[in-house]
Amino acid sequence: MQKIALIVDSACDLSLETLNERNIKLLPLRISYSDKEYKDKIDISADEIYNNLEKEVPKTSLPSAEIMEEILMSLEDEGYTHVIAITISSGLSGTFNSIRLALEDHPKLTSYVFDTKILAMPEGIMALEVSDLINSGKSFEEIVSAIPKIRKSISGYFTINTLEYLKKGGRIGKISGTIGEMLNLKPVVSVDDDGVYYTVCKARGRKQSILKLTNILKDELSLGPCKVWVLQGGALEEAKKFMESIKDLKNIVSLNMSQISPALGVHGGPGLLGLAIQKVY
Repeated sequence: MQKIALIVDSACDLSLETLNERNIKLLPLRISYSDKEYKDKIDISADEIYNNLEKEVPKTSLPSAEIMEEILMSLEDEGYTHVIAITISSGLSGTFNSIRLALEDHPKLTSYVFDTKILAMPEGIMALEVSDLINSGKSFEEIVSAIPKIRKSISGYFTINTLEYLKKGGRIGKISGTIGEMLNLKPVVSVDDDGVYYTVCKARGRKQSILKLTNILKDELSLGPCKVWVLQGGALEEAKKFMESIKDLKNIVSLNMSQISPALGVHGGPGLLGLAIQKVY
């Protein structure tokens, strides 16, 4: 009989409570300051990151090999036979490859590692869907075959208040970042088919960028019913207002809010506002 475990990295934006309730194993990314290293989501919160950004912008890195090994060993000890891992885009992090390589040293575990080519709550939605399939008694093979279709139903978009932190983290070029700030440009960003950031559109000023997000959502909703999550990083009050402005749009099946994980907050900086959208077939 199959006993299937689900692993997800901390870029998924799911709360510790949700992960514990669903028995999803968490691989925390690492956040390193000059004097100390933290386990993302476990040892440090997003608000703590934002409150300290003016003093120091920390570095982020892959989950530690030790924690990865601990999780896999414990799964074997607990009698798991199969493992599904859902990861942040390989175009943005080496986590996918690290988990894949670690699992090669555990031949007792039949495994499937899925590169979501996305991040934040859209990655979290993938994990929730897989968790539902596991809990409903679907086989490993059935779940693995369903995962690519689930991914096609999910999209994510975000806008940020400043390009400073994407620039510092090397996510955009310094010259383009500086020009963008001079012109008060607020890009709306998503990820492409390779799982790499790209600019969907640009807006002049914050109000216009939020309007662009709203129009993107309306376009998605015009195609059919969707579940919607408002994403926020250091922008709680704006996120509440944004939720209020879209809550009555036709075809929204459910509407929730999600906080960006600490590791992702390092690169986005305070003022991140976004959407995760899941089409309901």
